This record gives sequence, structure tokens and C-alpha cells, in this order.
Amino acid sequence: MSGQVAISGVHPVRVVLQGGRATELWVRKGANEHRLIEIKSIARSGGVPVIDVASQDFDDAVSSDTNHQSVIAFAKPREMEPENVLPVLLDGLESPVILVLDGVTDPHNFGACLRSAEAFGVSCVVVPKDRSAQLNQAARKTSSGASELIPVVRVTNLARCLRTLQQNGFWVIGAAGESPVNMREALNQGPLALVMGSEGGGLRRLTREVCDALVSIPMPGSIESLNVSVATGVLLYDLQNTRGVLQSSRTYQERV
Repeated sequence: MSGQVAISGVHPVRVVLQGGRATELWVRKGANEHRLIEIKSIARSGGVPVIDVASQDFDDAVSSDTNHQSVIAFAKPREMEPENVLPVLLDGLESPVILVLDGVTDPHNFGACLRSAEAFGVSCVVVPKDRSAQLNQAARKTSSGASELIPVVRVTNLARCLRTLQQNGFWVIGAAGESPVNMREALNQGPLALVMGSEGGGLRRLTREVCDALVSIPMPGSIESLNVSVATGVLLYDLQNTRGVLQSSRTYQERV
């Protein structure tokens, strides 16, 4: 569908339907799984047309490596949010985690970071207005649907935004390869912002100076650094695992 994105998989589709952004729901004909009955009910209650699509036509509409789970929702693409939406997104959340990307300009890295952020329960992603990748087709595709599920907030002045977060009780941790401190030593159990630097230069000076702590990933191998999207996934896992969030999270089977 022109001007729309296709979201596949039971969990992502449910989120899009509940968010009121879906315009049409496709269900693979012959698929009778119980979860699809629920998905159809949510769609119909929201006035979203439900179409049973022949198996061959359905399969032709999705990539062969997509775990579509027999359901696709078409929706208006989610765009970046303005800065004034950030307090609204965080309102009422207990100990939220924010991912801040300071100058990640490659759309594939950007999309991969969004995917990790959604997977590890990040509340929203913050990027600077300048020196940041756009939420374009490449980023959306690499995110595997996460770009439609997690809010991305674009701010004018990143350092000022981080100071405001600190004033509101956030502990700000920056990733820096030269730091001798690991995540477990620097962690705070309250609201937290994890800041990742650019692909080449890392954190900018002003961003680094605002951070409450700088952490690195212990690496016993010969390689001295990781791709920013890989490092983001590792640190988010370590962060949530240390906080005990992963111990009480849904299993893979429940999630999908």
C-alpha cells in the first residue's frame, strides 16, 4: 500500500492496532491460531478492516525470511516526535530507561539500535536534531518493525535535554571505550538514560561532560571496539539484566 508500512508478527501487530495507527489487517487464510482470533477482534473493535488473504498471495507479499506468523497490519509510518512530547511519554513510568544516540548517522546502525531498544524494554529513544540518521526506509527495514513500536524523540540541544532529565531524577550513563568502569559498577536503580556516541568519534565533549558515569564493555579479545549497534545491544542487555528486569520479563514464546 502506497505511503504505508507493513508490520508483521502477532506482538508488533497487536501494538500497532492498540495504538490506533493500523488501516487494514491481513490474515493468512487457513491460519486458525487462537492468538489470531484475538488480533481480529481488536482490529474489528477499532474499525480496522480484516481481510482473509489466500496463502499464495499472502506469502508473495512478505519476505521469505520474515516471521510473519500469518498476520500483517498496514499502518501509517510512525514519525519522530517533537521534544515537548518527551515528558508525556515518560509520565507515570516507574524507573524508565531511555536510549540516547549522540550522532549515530548511519541509518542501518540507527535501525539496529531501535531494534535492540524495543527488545530490551526501552521507553523511548532520543536523538539530536542535527547529526543524526533519519527515520527513512533503510532504518525502518533494519529495525524489523521496532521503528513502528518505540517512540523516537528529536531534540534541539542534546546536552540541555540530558541536564533536564537529570533534574527529573535520571541517572545518565555514557558509553566510552576508555572507561575502566563496567555497567554493574555504575548502575543506578532509578530512571536511567544510556548514551551511545557516534560510529567514529564516540560521545561529543559536551555530552560526555554531562554524563554521571562513563562505562565500557569488557572485551578480552584482540578487537578493541564494537559497532555502535552491537555495543548498544550488549549494554542494554547488561543494564536490564543487572536491574533484574529480564528475570521477570515475558518468555520468547509469550512475547511472539
